[in-house]
Amino acid sequence: MGRDGNKSCFACCFSTPTTSSSSAIKLLFFIVPLILVSFIVFVLVPRNSTWALIYSLPPSTSAVAAAAANSSEKLGAAVHAESSQQVLDLPSRVVKTVDVGGSSGEATLSDSDEVAVNRSASPPLSAVEAVTKFQELNETKEYSSLNTSITDSDSLDITINGTPNNATTSLNETIALPLKHSRQVRTKLDKVEAGLQRARSAIREAKNGSQLQDPDYVPIGPMYWDAKAFHRSYLEMEKQFKVFVYKEGEPPVFHDGPCKSIYSMEGNFIYKLDVDTKFQTKDPQKAHVFYLPFSVVKMVRFVYSRDSRDFSPIRRTVVDYINLVAQKYPYWNRSHGADHFMLACHDWGPEASFSLPHLEKNSIRALCNANTSERFNPVKDVSIPEINLITDKLTGLMGGPSASQRQILAFFAGGVHGPIRPVLLEHWEDKDEDIKVHKYLPRGVNYYDMMRNSKYCICPSGYEVASPRIVEALYNGCVPVLISKSYVAPFSDVLRWKSFSVTVSVDDIPKLKEILMNISTRQYIRMQRRVLQVRRHFEFNSPPKRYDVFHMILHSVWLRRLNVRITDDHGVVAN
Repeated sequence: MGRDGNKSCFACCFSTPTTSSSSAIKLLFFIVPLILVSFIVFVLVPRNSTWALIYSLPPSTSAVAAAAANSSEKLGAAVHAESSQQVLDLPSRVVKTVDVGGSSGEATLSDSDEVAVNRSASPPLSAVEAVTKFQELNETKEYSSLNTSITDSDSLDITINGTPNNATTSLNETIALPLKHSRQVRTKLDKVEAGLQRARSAIREAKNGSQLQDPDYVPIGPMYWDAKAFHRSYLEMEKQFKVFVYKEGEPPVFHDGPCKSIYSMEGNFIYKLDVDTKFQTKDPQKAHVFYLPFSVVKMVRFVYSRDSRDFSPIRRTVVDYINLVAQKYPYWNRSHGADHFMLACHDWGPEASFSLPHLEKNSIRALCNANTSERFNPVKDVSIPEINLITDKLTGLMGGPSASQRQILAFFAGGVHGPIRPVLLEHWEDKDEDIKVHKYLPRGVNYYDMMRNSKYCICPSGYEVASPRIVEALYNGCVPVLISKSYVAPFSDVLRWKSFSVTVSVDDIPKLKEILMNISTRQYIRMQRRVLQVRRHFEFNSPPKRYDVFHMILHSVWLRRLNVRITDDHGVVAN
């Protein structure tokens, strides 16, 4: 058939018999391209079309999608935010907002994490594939451990760096990025910090929430600054807190310590944490804190030259060890030591920490000698109890009659050293039948029996502020009477010491009996019952038990870690 015949054939398909030949040709040229375009669109566009999604995105989103399609490489993203954050304010025992610059108020929580741009030789996704993948990511990111859901009050002011031409795009906008690289935006450190943020929020909300149930123990009563917040914090610690113990160093100076002496907590903590499987992690990238496992007691014995008065060998040992782990691992330099902690019960513990400025000023120092006049900082440092253990068990160290059966008003026996004890003995040694104060106990009189028969146990500082008598008093159901200067009592971030102890200033030592006699019988009975309740937090157990002294030390370190935010770019946001 000729050309005219073809035209007539096509015309017959789209016109009536009465239509002229010229009109049919014009209609043919209009319809054929339309049919071809429709066929191409039908074949190439996916059935679950995402074009509607593209048009619904903000203008900047389409630009990012186009950039992803045209780029010859895949780009990761760097997340970096610098602002104020939610912290657990230890002195006031509440969660509040603190501005990084120092002013407190209602500020916005922010991250400060920087991730290097990741590049790949694989071809990029097309614009349609990128948007489709990102739609799938949006549907699942609520459940993804790498993308934490944050309430409006805790929203992060995050920018995306690494887009073409150094563009900065707000995270409040939906961004069409390939799925793989969207997940790489969050580093392992980001994941750790996101978990800490969830814990902060849970602790803050616990204050006004209902009392949580616990099969072992439910903190309640005036012995706690905020029992609900403490309970939630403790449960959050059990759920996620991880400690990395540096394996470098050899005994006896490292990974070793005294377990049966006045400094027993130093050795017992090192040992318990070394063998712990619940809180210790072998992966440092999952760790919230890093433990420096040296013993100051062992340094004094094996490194320090007795009577030399030269402390430099101990300082060199500390500096050399931190230099070793700083060269082998990136974590000390990343935070300047802010997520590292040491523990020492020796009197020279603070002095050992002065070996490095960052160890003293940034790191968490868990010290028995918690003396603010010697630069102990209650906001970042931890006061731990001094416990004089004779064996690895508490057998025979705990007990005592009820409050009504205690006949002695107050008791003390101990050596005369330091500035406070001479004043106490001067005023009360063998001066009063109700105040039993002795330098040495009479023959045949048992020290612990005297405590168990006393209402109040006097706990004056010696050369250093800490005294094992505080824990001994609690073990024996005796209300402690604290006489010291610049001493921060153990776990005072959680425990409200004035509800179960008596504090007497050095100047008021002459009025000691008057102060104690002015406490009503009803109030004393209340305090004594509270002593029996809180002493579980000072009990040493082998193996450790929930809420005991080992876990309380860990919890205090956990609280300090909640008060800082570490970033990959050597940044620390602190209280």
